[in-house]
Amino acid sequence: MNDGQPTSTTVVLMGVSGSGKSSVLPSLAARLGAVALEGDSLHPAANVAKMASGRPLTDEDREPWLRSIAAWIGQRERAGETAVVACSALRWRYRDILRDGHPSVVFVHLAVPGPELERRLAARSGHYMPASLLPSQLATLEPLGPDEPGFEVSSSGPAEAVADEVISQLTLDRRLSKH
Repeated sequence: MNDGQPTSTTVVLMGVSGSGKSSVLPSLAARLGAVALEGDSLHPAANVAKMASGRPLTDEDREPWLRSIAAWIGQRERAGETAVVACSALRWRYRDILRDGHPSVVFVHLAVPGPELERRLAARSGHYMPASLLPSQLATLEPLGPDEPGFEVSSSGPAEAVADEVISQLTLDRRLSKH
């Protein structure tokens, strides 16, 4: 596939905390035979501490983190590897950083109704992101624009079903040949 199309696909699972990014990531990566990155693992300690204390990150806090993820995406592209990344990517400018110079990137917005998000966050333990930050994330979230490669998928069901729907959409978009 060298007709201007990328030789690999990088799926960025995006959405607010509790939308299922970390749950869908391993299932989708396994189905695609892809390498996977939990974007939160690249947060500097200061970002983690800030969120754990209940303070939302600023754009300045996020930029080095996003650039680290973008560098990882570039490494996967150069290796010709299909990849799946879990990253909130809430704003257009964040997504622009992730896709700048990376033609393989396609964003998959995992959408979940508010009450379900609240239920998931209330049931979650051991995560540094407190449920109290959900309103700030929802306020920050900007929907995918018409010039952004990607689509929205409901993430209300089991992770395996969500992964299947993502693959179905990627195939329809001709981002995948056969899986």
